[in-house]
Amino acid sequence: MKNPIIAAIESRVSTNMFDADKALTDEQIKELVRLATRAPTAYNLQNWRFIAVRTGEAKARLQAAAYGQAKVTEAAVTYIVCGQLPSHTVIEGRLRPSVEAGFMPAEMVGAWTEAVESTYGDNPQMQRDEAVRTATLGAAFLMLAAEAHGLATGPMVGFDPTAVARKFGLAADEIPVVLIAVGHARKGNWPQKPRLPVSRVLETI
Repeated sequence: MKNPIIAAIESRVSTNMFDADKALTDEQIKELVRLATRAPTAYNLQNWRFIAVRTGEAKARLQAAAYGQAKVTEAAVTYIVCGQLPSHTVIEGRLRPSVEAGFMPAEMVGAWTEAVESTYGDNPQMQRDEAVRTATLGAAFLMLAAEAHGLATGPMVGFDPTAVARKFGLAADEIPVVLIAVGHARKGNWPQKPRLPVSRVLETI
């Protein structure tokens, strides 16, 4: 039997047409985010936020900022996956559970705090890059979590980030990186498009 993780990777498709009559429960919406936050983040910053857009009013707002894409309103929920600019001020709180669990030495907290401050503090480009990396990894885990639960996903970068930030009250340190529509696919979606051969994209040194 094929490993289920490999099966999910190989079978996932980008869905454009969803069954608008099928919804997700609050528990399902939360569970997908719980699994998404198992993705790695630098220094365990966990610098992300997920906004689950599911009501008709909120979907209409998001659709207007996503150039009218129908899947925003047809999908059961569309997540706005936001990356947050990294800040050394959150490190102590993020690492405290690891220290209390006994596997992380307490003195490492200060060292990691200093490392975050020196790495990102005066470098806006590094801050933005880290926010985008974090959100992208979280979005990828969310899509695989949805696949594991028999749900379809449609990632979207076709949206106005300034409009999304304004319409959904994003903080100054938050970047809307990608939208992930989640729900039940209806007939008519394309299969997974063929990928380039590994020989074209892999260099072994």
